[in-house]
Amino acid sequence: MANATQPVLHLKRVAIDTYHENVAYLHRECPVYKAEGFQALSKIEIQQDGHRILAVLNVVDDECIVMPGQLGLSEQAFDHLAVAEGSSVRVNHAEPPLSMEYVREKLSGERITQDKFNQIIQDIAHNRYSKPEIAAFIVAVSEAGLDRDEVLYLTNAMVDSGQKLDWEEKRVVDKHCIGGIPGNRTSMLVVPIVAAFGLLCPKTSSRAITSPAGTADTMEVLAQVDLPVERLHQIVREQRGCVAWGGTAKLAPADDVLISVERPLAIDSQAQMVASILSKKRACGSTHLLIDIPAGPTAKVRSMKEAMHLRKLFEYVGDRIGLVTQVIITDGRQPIGRGIGPVLEAQDVLQVLRNDPEAPHDLREKSLQLAGRLIEFDNDIRGGEGYDVARDILDSGRALYKMEQIIAAQGKQSVQYTLGNLTRDITAATDGTVVEVNNLTLARVARLAGAPMDKGAGVYLLKRIGDQVSQGEPLYRIHSQFPADFQFACHFAEKNSGIRIGRAEEQQFTW
Repeated sequence: MANATQPVLHLKRVAIDTYHENVAYLHRECPVYKAEGFQALSKIEIQQDGHRILAVLNVVDDECIVMPGQLGLSEQAFDHLAVAEGSSVRVNHAEPPLSMEYVREKLSGERITQDKFNQIIQDIAHNRYSKPEIAAFIVAVSEAGLDRDEVLYLTNAMVDSGQKLDWEEKRVVDKHCIGGIPGNRTSMLVVPIVAAFGLLCPKTSSRAITSPAGTADTMEVLAQVDLPVERLHQIVREQRGCVAWGGTAKLAPADDVLISVERPLAIDSQAQMVASILSKKRACGSTHLLIDIPAGPTAKVRSMKEAMHLRKLFEYVGDRIGLVTQVIITDGRQPIGRGIGPVLEAQDVLQVLRNDPEAPHDLREKSLQLAGRLIEFDNDIRGGEGYDVARDILDSGRALYKMEQIIAAQGKQSVQYTLGNLTRDITAATDGTVVEVNNLTLARVARLAGAPMDKGAGVYLLKRIGDQVSQGEPLYRIHSQFPADFQFACHFAEKNSGIRIGRAEEQQFTW
């Protein structure tokens, strides 16, 4: 702990976004740096009148960043410390988190208790772990594996790491897809349908981890998604639903920290995925949850056996944390909709809401099936009748009107996002039938093109499984904004288009 005789430093806000990591900056000639023997990338503790944070230390030689008598804090660290710029602060070595010992236990294959998971997640949520330490925990969960009770313990710990919403209603519904299927923006259709029906549906979503777009990334094309919890409450009360990013509401905040490290590592283990999804839904106050597990040769879940195992895990953990959880297994052989990337996916959603004859039929039908299942959580709706109710709400224009209300309430997006103007059609090398569409490859092409960070980047799918094609006919179109991204995507797609042409009887994993 810092003591009163330590020299003080003057706080400076450094305009650097360090994305879910507290970072501090000391000049190499700083007297405190020399006296205390700090080392670059070590953890330090920063205090001022009861305010306290931990941060990773960066050492600088440029006085334009910090002077020798200053302590610089990145944007996130400055906000977390919550004291005025120029304030006097004291720094000291940070005590290593004791819970890292439990991470090492898990890496060696030992089973972790609820108390140990609680301590790990609390330390992560309070920024006591560096990113390498968080990566060690993610690898431990992914490689050593968790049994179903450990997944429950991790879920409980993540729920308890932040705020919990209570809507004071008997039924608060939500749906979530485990991901792995490009496009598939069903949530942006399900929410307005279900909210128009009258059920409370506060949809909080993550941003993309390994995909070209998450629901929050796509909704952000149309509306603001970074909503403080007070505003989130107001919108849901007024509109019966929202489509927002869960990060700013501080719901299971440890999950957002973990995701910030999972993204560059491209790790998305099933245990972590189940805990992430269910903890967010429980913290958001959901009482009834529908989980969509797409299964297919290039989906996250490759077989029906694996899908059934995951279904049982969701139901086991959901039941024990107080969530009525239903799981459906859907066709994951190819993307849903035509667009892959935020702007392209938003265009698909709007076409369906507007009942455009050119709207992607598969996106419409899947959304109606999911919305119907949520509507059937209402005791007044018989099983099997939900689809018809959902279809009537969509066909009548009530879903479009509700979506417009939700967009207005969240704040219509002030930035006009447009499609990337660098385009390239990837064409069929031969005549035949589309027998396979590789989800992973098309997602990779869209990400190389710049999605989701460049919202106008992505892939527009022109052919689907079962379609007849001729040599030279376009299979999909790449959109990009920046030449380097465009070249990366085109070069990759030229080597492997992700679409296999053959004979109709060669289709695999038929649904």
